Amino acid sequence: MGTYKTPNALDQLERALKRKLRDTRLRKYNYAVPSLWRSLRPAPAAVRVNPYAYYLGIVKKVKAARPAKRSAPSGGEWTRDAVIYNLFVRTTTAFDHNGNGSLDLPTSAEGFRETGTFLKALAMLPYIKRLGANTVHLLPITSIGHDGNKGSLGSPYAIRNPYELDENLSEPSLGLDIKTEFKAFVEAAHRLGLRVVVEFVFRTAAKDGDWVKEHPEWFYWIKESVPARAPNEMDERKYGSPIFSHGELEQIHRDVDAGKFDALIPPHPVYRDFFANPPAPDTVKKENGRYIGLSDGGKRVRIPGAFADWPPDDNQPPWNDVTYLRMYTHPDFNYIGYNTIRMYDARLARPEHVNRPLWDRIVGIIPYYQREFNIDGVMIDMGHALPMALKAEMVKKARGLDPDFAFWDENFSITQKSRDEGYNAVFGFLIFDQHHPDRMRTFCQNRARDEFPIPFFATPENHNTPRAASRPGGVTYARWACVINAFLPAIPFIHSGYELAERFPINTGLDFTSEQIRALPSEKLPLFSEGGYHWLSTDTFARLIADIQAIRRKCRSLIVRTAPETFRMLDEGNPLILSFARNTPEGKHRLAVVSNTDFASTQMCKTALHTSLKHVVDLISGKRLTVMQGVLQVALGPGECLVFLY
Repeated sequence: MGTYKTPNALDQLERALKRKLRDTRLRKYNYAVPSLWRSLRPAPAAVRVNPYAYYLGIVKKVKAARPAKRSAPSGGEWTRDAVIYNLFVRTTTAFDHNGNGSLDLPTSAEGFRETGTFLKALAMLPYIKRLGANTVHLLPITSIGHDGNKGSLGSPYAIRNPYELDENLSEPSLGLDIKTEFKAFVEAAHRLGLRVVVEFVFRTAAKDGDWVKEHPEWFYWIKESVPARAPNEMDERKYGSPIFSHGELEQIHRDVDAGKFDALIPPHPVYRDFFANPPAPDTVKKENGRYIGLSDGGKRVRIPGAFADWPPDDNQPPWNDVTYLRMYTHPDFNYIGYNTIRMYDARLARPEHVNRPLWDRIVGIIPYYQREFNIDGVMIDMGHALPMALKAEMVKKARGLDPDFAFWDENFSITQKSRDEGYNAVFGFLIFDQHHPDRMRTFCQNRARDEFPIPFFATPENHNTPRAASRPGGVTYARWACVINAFLPAIPFIHSGYELAERFPINTGLDFTSEQIRALPSEKLPLFSEGGYHWLSTDTFARLIADIQAIRRKCRSLIVRTAPETFRMLDEGNPLILSFARNTPEGKHRLAVVSNTDFASTQMCKTALHTSLKHVVDLISGKRLTVMQGVLQVALGPGECLVFLY
């Protein structure tokens, strides 16, 4: 645990709820919550409640809980045993409480938020625990800027001030400050034995962030007169992602792949000329919601928007609501480019060029959340794109306060580099491979031969990818992935909404086609606008997740092992059947997973188990299966999975 010594936020929340319940005891509310938040068993429905009585009851139950004692600190290595539930508070806990068919903004007529809040996230904690999770991962919860905002509410990644929480995550009717509400959430999670990991953004900020006027030298500035380039436009006279020729792109990739950072190809002169020196703080003013400053000779300058920096020709839409922080200062590199904000040119990334005051402010963010809120770890957005020296300072400072503090890297590569930088886990690449049966088979075959150098997440989706239920195979595929991921030597990661078979994405950041991106503008995406999940969906498989995680817990000693000899592919004649076994190194105890990767048709499996057993029992269905001469031969329905000990 961290350094927050005297928890009392739950007491304050309890008192506030009691007061509101007492003061409104004669009032009837039109307020409902999803039945799933209360129990996994009944069919999904909207259940009418008195909101203050409902939340007060949950707080009382949480306060009565006594979590098990935690093991000795191990540098955040508790991550290996994590089962993660990932939520975007604003969307995950949104619900049409009054049933009028929309999410009322900013509050309903009765004064309650219908977008997500920390109070509703707290109320979901028992549900999250019932699913089998032991760790909650929150997407950014800090205050949001407005300049260039996409959608109606803005992106949580457009950080106005990383030291302040998003006020829109509070429940106004309680009369509590936002810090108390978040403290109560973390305290409640700890009472229930759940750890809390928060995602932070350290290399970008909102274009109208609080630091702009205070420290304009922490940002890049361009001439106000430079026009913005439209998506898919290739006019170099307008500002956007730097344009490179085909030959330049090939050379850039060769240099980066070879680790040659001493002379990386810079953007063209026409692009570099857009940029100007930072203005003096007293010249920075906000005009029509945008900061304007005066640079050399009284030249009017503005903060430029960001863009996907790698690869240099990435097709993601521009990030107009954020800008890059200026990690290093050097007159020859006063521009935003892949070689100044990601693949730092060796001539730039030197100690004498470090933007020291900015680094100090960044290094202080995590300790602030440790002291104030007692969080257990952080996911660093694009952590692999931060200077290594900066990350080392952040890890040292945080672990100095809490030796068991965890660091997760939003890195899709699974390499020793992340381990060397102090991370306990990386996101990994399974989200890109799992919906391709041939890639999944190759992944498992490689897993049986090699041990990955750092733990990674097992999930078919995250907030930037298409939903699992929208992939080929639909809900059948999503349910299949739920089973498979529980028994891989990896960390189960449940992106909220997955268990509801959500099909609509949060964002279109990764693995979307250009056509899909055009069809889903930010105004339609929950990352930028109001949106909620189908908590009343009849396709939900939350009960399956809970059952599978219960099996995983019982077989934990087999599952958490990562050595290659504990993961073995099973002999199978049908290429559409994916089968593997988890076993102790000596092979004394074994668990098999046999699955049909055909999500449309039944397939016959003939799996060689090399056992003398005559029968095995499927731990999911309870069915008794016949084994003849060491071979399991059975028909598997579309996407069907068997899990058994043998």
